[in-house]
Amino acid sequence: MNKNFQTPKGNTAGRVLRILKSNTDSPALGLMQRLGLSVLPCSRFSLHLRRSSTLTNAAFTSFFFHNAQWTPLNAHGSRTSAALSVDHQRLSPAASPIPPFTAYKPAEVLTPKRLLKVYSQLAKSRLTFLVVLTAMSGVAMSPLPTTIPILLSTAIGTALCSTSANTLNQLQEVPYDAQMARTRMRPLVRRAISPLHAASFAVATGVAGPVLLWTMVNPTTALIGLGNIALYAGAYTWSKRRTFWNTWIGAIVGALPPLMGWTACGGKLFPSIDYPIHLFSPSLLTDISQSVDLSLIDNPLSPLALFILHFSWQFPHFNSLSHLVRGSYAQAGYRMLSVLSPSKNALVSLRHAILLVPICSLLVPLSGLTTWLFALTSLLPNAICIGAAWRFWRFGGEKEARVVFQHSLWYLPVVLGLMMVHKQGTDWLQWLGLRERTDVEKSSDSASQN
Repeated sequence: MNKNFQTPKGNTAGRVLRILKSNTDSPALGLMQRLGLSVLPCSRFSLHLRRSSTLTNAAFTSFFFHNAQWTPLNAHGSRTSAALSVDHQRLSPAASPIPPFTAYKPAEVLTPKRLLKVYSQLAKSRLTFLVVLTAMSGVAMSPLPTTIPILLSTAIGTALCSTSANTLNQLQEVPYDAQMARTRMRPLVRRAISPLHAASFAVATGVAGPVLLWTMVNPTTALIGLGNIALYAGAYTWSKRRTFWNTWIGAIVGALPPLMGWTACGGKLFPSIDYPIHLFSPSLLTDISQSVDLSLIDNPLSPLALFILHFSWQFPHFNSLSHLVRGSYAQAGYRMLSVLSPSKNALVSLRHAILLVPICSLLVPLSGLTTWLFALTSLLPNAICIGAAWRFWRFGGEKEARVVFQHSLWYLPVVLGLMMVHKQGTDWLQWLGLRERTDVEKSSDSASQN
């Protein structure tokens, strides 16, 4: 046998080499493909054989076996014309037999029930529900009063804006979603709905959401919702295949809904002479007997604290998830940090997990959103998440990434719940009817009403 042929041990390449020894253009090339073997030129007169699975994981590359990037390279580093011609013949319509009509599955009729399901999938209902909840956290933490119509309008308007952004995102990513196992069953990929129908749905919800917020809430909230649609469907979707900074853009998108809830109650976002920043010092540094002026909580530092909290939380949440599905992202050509540098991806997750400690224990109570007791009670969930993020960075395995992702699912509801428990100026015993109001509190309320 020719010594230039390198036969991997323990496989069936030797049997094929005996066939190809005299003629490398024989029909046995099809047998090699069925056996999972690829032919790469090592020199002018020799061939090098190795299994396709040795290049990388077989499941990972299964979608790329028909791409030109997997064809052999010649000595000059370019694709060989013979390999490209073989690939062209294999992919040409003439070479592929036309399947019978019985092989086709008729499209499902869009009944009202199925149409609602498709709309729910276009809206990414679970993600939209989370967006609405984070917007409601801004309403809940605001010291300003609100009404039920404004509350409902904020929730519905935010949901419509999120629906439009998610639908526009899927319209642009149909060819890439088709390459990923976790997204190939989306409505546009499986042609459950036409692109024109989906685009009409996106425009309708994208107009209805901001209009509802403008008329029923206020223009500021509507502009934030409209800007979030443009940021997600525009800048974020565009950057996913161009730069790993897309994760930071996406984090901004996820941190804006709490500001919508804050402005829905009438709060402002930027400081001014009439709207200065006020700091709430710990009670040990101030007069304990001095009552807290709740009107000072409505200052620009409060929405900033909500924004940064949601911004930093998204990195442990998304980076761990992207590590678990990095193979799919690589297949579709997305430039995620988990694909380009898994170690840096885990490091960014750890950095923001650590950053959540000063956010919760310093910035949030300093803004007046909560009492300083929240600085202590938030240490336990932060410590748990930091430990998981450190193990993810230290070992970088899928097991560690899955633990970080699972912790991120309960972390945000727990922290927001603790913020509500320690909300500045809220007496839960009195709110539950377990403690009666004092005469001083009654007189102060009557004075404020007058």
